[in-house]
Amino acid sequence: MTLYAHKTSNIRKTWLLFTLFLVVVIFIGWLFSQIYGNSSILYFAVIFSVLMNIFAYWFSDKIVLKMANAIPVKKEEMPELYNIVENLSITAGLPTPKIYFIKEKQPNAFATGRNPKHAVVAVTEGLLERLDKNELEGVISHELSHIGNRDILVSTVVVVLAGFISILSDIFLRSFFWGRNSKGGEGRTQVIFMIIGIVLAILAPISAMLIRLAISRKRELLADASGALLTRYPEGLANALRKISSDSMPMKTANNTTAHLWFTDPFSARGGSAFSEKEKNKTSWLHSLFMTHPPTEERIKALQRMKI
Repeated sequence: MTLYAHKTSNIRKTWLLFTLFLVVVIFIGWLFSQIYGNSSILYFAVIFSVLMNIFAYWFSDKIVLKMANAIPVKKEEMPELYNIVENLSITAGLPTPKIYFIKEKQPNAFATGRNPKHAVVAVTEGLLERLDKNELEGVISHELSHIGNRDILVSTVVVVLAGFISILSDIFLRSFFWGRNSKGGEGRTQVIFMIIGIVLAILAPISAMLIRLAISRKRELLADASGALLTRYPEGLANALRKISSDSMPMKTANNTTAHLWFTDPFSARGGSAFSEKEKNKTSWLHSLFMTHPPTEERIKALQRMKI
């Protein structure tokens, strides 16, 4: 069994999500075209969705890096970081990704890119300052696991799907409240289409968000396990999670769109002990539903159970 045994499955899931994206857009576009009596809505939705898929596939990494204000660094500028990334990449059998630096005091990191040959690992200033070598290796191995497992493209596709459905829903709701100008009357069929359209417009972005969050949480647990196997030292990654979870520094460039790509949730800085009393007991079902990452205590417990 190879270190990244799930990569083929993730590639299939990526193309499945592309297909699902097109099917959803065609259906919503058809529904809206029926409601408004205008077939051009369907044509526009299909063409725009295809163009967005192509754009997201080729330029997603550049978009994410720009949003995070990440800058490329040379080996002579950060030789220790480069050595860690290069050595772990060789061990993992992956091409060495490009390395970017983010001037943020919150300790965090993320990986992006469409495939291992065009991958990027970005780390914050806080991560380099707060973690020791073993802990830093744990975080880097986690991000390399995202690359090896082909998680990055999957996450990007889900973001595109969720984002575009939200755009369509917003357009529909706004146009509904502004009033519609259809050629048909207010017959039973038209009223039914209108009701279905409103329901979809409300539920679609919520459903897309829940899909994105669920996929993200599963990927984080898998990347933790793969990263621990890569370094052969789960405690390094567990210690990194403990340190980062106790950090109170907010992230200036935190964004809801890219929150799931980070090593830990960039919005979760709270200070104090690693876990509050409530977190030690349990994380509520409703709170977990809308988290971009699994609860930190769950990730640490999973690492502690690993036998290497």
